Amino acid sequence: MTTSPSRAEPPQIAGEKTSLSGYLDFHRTTLELKCAGLTADQLRDRCVPPSRLSLLGIMRHLADTERLWVANRYAAMDLPPLFFSADNPDGDFEDLQTHDPSAVLTTWRETCELSRDIVSAAALDDLGARADGTSVTLRWILLRVLEEYARHNGHADLLRERLDGSTGV
Repeated sequence: MTTSPSRAEPPQIAGEKTSLSGYLDFHRTTLELKCAGLTADQLRDRCVPPSRLSLLGIMRHLADTERLWVANRYAAMDLPPLFFSADNPDGDFEDLQTHDPSAVLTTWRETCELSRDIVSAAALDDLGARADGTSVTLRWILLRVLEEYARHNGHADLLRERLDGSTGV
């Protein structure tokens, strides 16, 4: 992952959907910047023991998070998980040797684009469903995905600083 994307600030004056989408894209780009310029081994490195987190694992997890919440729980697409399974529920964080980091980046980008397409064609008050069948709005789902990115970008900050001293992204 050698290219560094540019990161646009979320809009300061915009409607709710544009604001939520802007913040989600900001967090997506933050993750990509945290991973940019690192080797495959660095991306797989679990460098903050005893945590088992790695930048590659976080990217895999967030690809599955977007797929689960936006494509499946909102759009009812019933797509299988990308990096985990019922037999291996932590596969997104654990099985780091099974996928090339460049392929993971491509998959994550494609998943983000699918989410963007779904959201652009929807209204925030449209309903999806949680695993237990209870209804939630697309707004709630977007906030849930944003929360995941925000939490894991905090982890990514620590991992990247530990790997090469980079801070401030």
